[in-house]
Amino acid sequence: MKIKTTALALLTAMALAGCSAQNVAAPQPAAEVQKPVPDGVQKRELASGLYEMALSPQGDALYVASAEGFKDVQGGMVYKLDPATLKTLGATHTDLKNFGMALSDDGKTLFVTNSLDGGVSAIDTGTGKVRTRLLFPERNEKGFPYGAREILLHNGLLYIGGVADPALVWVVDANTMKLKTRIKNAGKWVTGLHWSAQTQRLYVANGGGEILVINPRNNRIEQRWKPLGEKEALLLNIAEDSDTGRLFVTDNSKAKTTLVLDIHSGKVLKQLEVGDSLAVKFNPKRHEIYITQRESGKVLSLDATSYAVKKSWPLPPNPNSLLLSADGQVLYVTVKQAFNKDHSTDGPDSIVRIDLNK
Repeated sequence: MKIKTTALALLTAMALAGCSAQNVAAPQPAAEVQKPVPDGVQKRELASGLYEMALSPQGDALYVASAEGFKDVQGGMVYKLDPATLKTLGATHTDLKNFGMALSDDGKTLFVTNSLDGGVSAIDTGTGKVRTRLLFPERNEKGFPYGAREILLHNGLLYIGGVADPALVWVVDANTMKLKTRIKNAGKWVTGLHWSAQTQRLYVANGGGEILVINPRNNRIEQRWKPLGEKEALLLNIAEDSDTGRLFVTDNSKAKTTLVLDIHSGKVLKQLEVGDSLAVKFNPKRHEIYITQRESGKVLSLDATSYAVKKSWPLPPNPNSLLLSADGQVLYVTVKQAFNKDHSTDGPDSIVRIDLNK
């Protein structure tokens, strides 16, 4: 099977919420020596095309979205793992490829974005079956669906970022899976979504270097920030320290930095000189910031006050998405392989569990 996709759709597939477009790499030798993992780190090779993760409310299941392979592979998977051992507890085979992920508060429904097909699926966690699906009608000039990238669940609504130019955010009723409205004029490529309980606003990152501030009561864009001015930027992922009113925003593609912004004004408080930055998480329990560095093959832990690097975990080749446990003591990471020119890889992607107390 040949995957038909435009460059835009391919970007969508390989740039998911904590996911960035992968470098095309030359094939690597098959018999590569595996380096020992750092202390407190568990690493398991799982499958191709790993992207976002979610933890059950009870903490007894770790769900991982997988697009599987992009060459001669139809459909995807959702894996259910033991959060402590990373052993497989279950798996759902899906006819479409899975990328972004959100879990309902009761843990009974997984919502996954099907980026290449421009849609979102609801999966029953009890049965593992796809319960319902919504495919959005928008098409680009070549007739391909807008990529449904990042997904955020808040107050019974799904906010789903559309990768298009101009972009939009779809607002979907999570119970009925019906489209309620569209937030339009969202710039170029909606890449990141974040809900702030402090400001009661939705923050949207895009590929034009903007952060949009949206009022969910009327779905209007109230502010448009361009923190790097006219400097080229492709802003990706967002985290928040609500106690200090700081937003952390990454750019892995253009500026290759992490920005610290005032959550009310968008003013740049600090530009972290840590190098390429992809996924970002703030841990209020430990007052730490975590950043994946895809190109450098590392995950960093930073002190959230001084911004000094406290620890660096080497996780080559391409650490991608991040997820924190509810108690803030465990960090999960998806680690991707580089793509070859034909969109194949030389091995499966991995799931990593980091004990932050080690």
